[in-house]
Amino acid sequence: MVVQVLVKTFGPAMGFRSFRYYWFGTLASVIGFQILAFSQFWIIHELTGSALYLGYVGVANAIPAMALNLFGGVLADKVEKKRLITITQTVNILLILILVFLIFTNIVEAWHVIFLAFLTGSVNAFDLPARIALYPTLIAKSALMNAVALNTSIWTGTNIIAPAIAGLIISNAGTISAFILSGIGFLIMVIFVQFLPANSARNSTSSHLSDLCEGINFIFKNKIFALLIGMSFFISFFGLSYIPMMPIFSVEILEIGVGGQGSLMAVAGIGALLTTLILARIGNFPHKGMVIVSGAFLFGILLISFTLTSLFFKNYFIAIMLMFLIGLSHTSFGIPVISSLQLMVPDHFRGRVMGMFGLTWSFMPLGGLYVGFLSGFFGDPSQGVSFVIAFGGLMIVLFTIGVTILNRNILEIGKRSDHIESNKNV
Repeated sequence: MVVQVLVKTFGPAMGFRSFRYYWFGTLASVIGFQILAFSQFWIIHELTGSALYLGYVGVANAIPAMALNLFGGVLADKVEKKRLITITQTVNILLILILVFLIFTNIVEAWHVIFLAFLTGSVNAFDLPARIALYPTLIAKSALMNAVALNTSIWTGTNIIAPAIAGLIISNAGTISAFILSGIGFLIMVIFVQFLPANSARNSTSSHLSDLCEGINFIFKNKIFALLIGMSFFISFFGLSYIPMMPIFSVEILEIGVGGQGSLMAVAGIGALLTTLILARIGNFPHKGMVIVSGAFLFGILLISFTLTSLFFKNYFIAIMLMFLIGLSHTSFGIPVISSLQLMVPDHFRGRVMGMFGLTWSFMPLGGLYVGFLSGFFGDPSQGVSFVIAFGGLMIVLFTIGVTILNRNILEIGKRSDHIESNKNV
């Protein structure tokens, strides 16, 4: 009865027992991750009051992802994914306990938090490819689009509610309680993942480096994969660079303050979540390629519109509407891309391909640095940030058009076979 309700509410992926364990475990783990991230920034602010140190925490999380994500994908293809996830989640729990001890004994310093942020970022570089490569093995291919959307809904949904939960806990029970709650989230994932079937590890005597090179070669031999990952890079580096620059838009351009900034980001999250739920209900459909291209194109156009209308009109209502559409378009691109890669990539390459895909999203902090650097060449920093981000939106639009012209096969994604072999050049 409960299963029927879940299937009716969330879609066919919930009909698979193993996926239910995976999804609810992931929900707890991601909430824990979001609370951990919020609490790290909060305690750094308490210790230093420095914006620079807040930036250090962000970079400490991002650098390991850029350096280790590909090797995380290699490892996900070589070992039992269930065991790898268990290890990564357990290590995160131990790191949290160390930080709790440092806070409780009142000896915590800023470098402790930054170093532990670096370590948790390193752990997550191995955790995420394993997770992404695991859940397609838990369901039928017909339910994969639904599963991808449900998995994405965890990130979009918790991104909205987890900071509020963390703030409430910190204000009423203290930072230690928030860190303990995040650890409980990781512990739930450890427990739930034990109910999943063990996948067979790939027998390989080759080195991690040769496996990595094999994976990269596979991607570039199959041009569709290379193009999808390239589009993801452009959106991450040029497009999502607006996120770290939101204080500029909220305070200096729109003059709506930190509360207004929170509203803008929440509206973008609502747009993303709405798209996620719609795609979860639709499931697989034959026009994924068209949705991918349209989503990327619209995201670039909307980004240009948001930056320039905010700069020249300073209208909060217009900004709210455009941020909602930005969240909607970004997600309408991301979910079909992930599901298409999951469907088309052979099992023994999935970890490495998804590791490469995950790597693209690690470039967002560098995109923020790029915006900050180029905006300095303009007399007015506000104008500089707006023009540079608008240029990034234009780059996304041009790249999307170029990809579509050069390889029309991208529009056929969803109409082709669900699986291609590594020696095919799509």
